[in-house]
Amino acid sequence: MSGHSKWHNIQATKNKADAARGKIFTKIGREIAVAVKLGGPDPNTNSKLYDIIQKAKQNNMPNDNIQRSIKKASGSTEGDNYSSAIYEGYGTNGVAFIVECLTDNKNRTASDVRHLFTHAGGSLGATGSVMYNFDYRGVIVLAKKDGITEDDVMMVALDSGADDVIDDDEAFVIYTPSDGLHKCAKAFEDAGYEILSSENEYVPQNTISLDEGKYASVEKLADALEELDDVQNVYHNAVEE
Repeated sequence: MSGHSKWHNIQATKNKADAARGKIFTKIGREIAVAVKLGGPDPNTNSKLYDIIQKAKQNNMPNDNIQRSIKKASGSTEGDNYSSAIYEGYGTNGVAFIVECLTDNKNRTASDVRHLFTHAGGSLGATGSVMYNFDYRGVIVLAKKDGITEDDVMMVALDSGADDVIDDDEAFVIYTPSDGLHKCAKAFEDAGYEILSSENEYVPQNTISLDEGKYASVEKLADALEELDDVQNVYHNAVEE
């Protein structure tokens, strides 16, 4: 992914989170509810819940909020109302998008997503129309600290089953199989590393390089999609030159 800075994306995402923290917490709470319904309220036995709790902490969600979301999901049927939906489409300049949603009304969500693609000059595609260009992988981002070398990170990564380690300017990025994210993230946590982000993501196999103006239009569509209540994550294959 030449030219792609995961660290830059982390910073941009955190800035968005600071600007709309309540919305971020609501979306994470929805993920917690679904995870609890599927695997129970104990993160020690529910790896999906464990991963979402780590995501909540990385987004500065207070522990009281996290525990309240777990307790609420354990004693209600709230999580049963949501189902996952993935939409694929193209923005301008042939940029491929994947939009992950949790929704209680797929017709509404599909309509909202389609409207934003059309408004941006793109189009919503059929299932599988862009998915072939992405791999579903675990992505862990570690803060760089004095005294930590790439060899140190590589040793923990290989021992915990990771696929690759990238030195991404101000952070280390570790790629893992999607089912190995929990094990690898736990290994780095136990080793005392600061984890900035750890999630399964759709990682593009090939990217499209765009100048600043064209890339800004891609980010504008991504931001608009992320503003939808039902949208959890947005991925695309554009990079800024």
